Amino acid sequence: MHLIGDVYISEILRKPVLDREGEEAGRIVDFTISLGELFPRVSGLVVTRGKDRYIIPWENITIFNKKVVSTDLSASALSPAAPDGSQMLACKNLLDKQIVDINGAKVVRVNDLKLGEVQGSLCLMAADIGVAGLFRRLGLKKRWEKVAWLLGFKQTTNLISWNFLQPLEPSLSALTLTIPRQQMSNLHPSDIAQIISDVSQKDRQAIFSSLDIDTAAEAIHELEPGVQSKIIAEMDSETAADILEAMPPDEAADLVGDLPDEQAREILRLMEKEDAQDVQELLEHEEDTAGGLMTNEYLSFTPDMTIAESLNEYRLEAPNVEAASAYVLYVTGPDEKLLGEVMLKDLLLSSSKKLMSEIMNTDFQYIAPTADEKEAAEIISKYNLLALPVLDEGRKLLGIVTVDDVLDLVLPPQSRRRRHRIG
Repeated sequence: MHLIGDVYISEILRKPVLDREGEEAGRIVDFTISLGELFPRVSGLVVTRGKDRYIIPWENITIFNKKVVSTDLSASALSPAAPDGSQMLACKNLLDKQIVDINGAKVVRVNDLKLGEVQGSLCLMAADIGVAGLFRRLGLKKRWEKVAWLLGFKQTTNLISWNFLQPLEPSLSALTLTIPRQQMSNLHPSDIAQIISDVSQKDRQAIFSSLDIDTAAEAIHELEPGVQSKIIAEMDSETAADILEAMPPDEAADLVGDLPDEQAREILRLMEKEDAQDVQELLEHEEDTAGGLMTNEYLSFTPDMTIAESLNEYRLEAPNVEAASAYVLYVTGPDEKLLGEVMLKDLLLSSSKKLMSEIMNTDFQYIAPTADEKEAAEIISKYNLLALPVLDEGRKLLGIVTVDDVLDLVLPPQSRRRRHRIG
């Protein structure tokens, strides 16, 4: 048997298994797993050929890697079979299962399964609970890697080692951690969101009341739109306003747009005037347009500023914007008319005495606020942009569409939201 590096179940599914004559014996659709071991052992490969399913015992697998899987059996020697009571099916029984702590609090969901070699056997090594695992399952791994690279994300895989999970048992409804809930206090906001998604509305409010404003703002961004609006709707308006102020304006606008008009107006009234104005401006644009997709959170400079002055200004303002908005700087004239763009790299490498007008790029891509959001996504993809400025007819800079704004367009439709104006 030959294993090459990390192997995830999603990378192997639907791959053909070659028999000893080099013919296709079937395509992999699942794995049988032995129960009761620290690192559950793969006992066989479930393959389909035509309408029939077969199990190829692991001891008959001769090569196993991302490119080639083969067996020493002939295709004609396979007979239909089903796992016995000491086994379970990895994909059917484990993928998308909740992982809970020992007190029963739901934590995260299994997006993929990592396989590895333990004492000559292929075993389950870890559960992948991260977004990378989800994109790998969806067949969008390369697109995710491109987006992560553009945004400067570290492409780390979020794994829970199988030795932190209790042994598998037949008919399990969830996987269980062997560590207590108290040790989960430093969860990533997306993990907090997963907990919130799977508990009652009453428990959701209790969880949110225990979070600081910044953590609550980050966690609520990870939730489905319907869940977001329900949580905000049941909060007192002052707390809701504080959370929305801590969110990027485009995300806050999406959420406010999902609330009843009366409550939305009350929350906007309680927000800081500048934050509320940013949100209200975004709500004026039609959904499914570049204006509806953009954020008005960006960094702008005047053409007569020196590089030294711009760097000082950047250090003050950059911490207040999203990462995707901090890599492209905009040079604007009177009435916020866009004159040019400056990449952060060029700013850092230029002489401190030069002016912004000397290093700015005046040949830039842009889009109208009324253009279709898919057109914005296509321009960003075609030109490998981090951000696309949105200009009105007078070339006034209204906002920018960032690469992470268009990420929603490649996700399943149920994760998309629709914004309405506040009357």
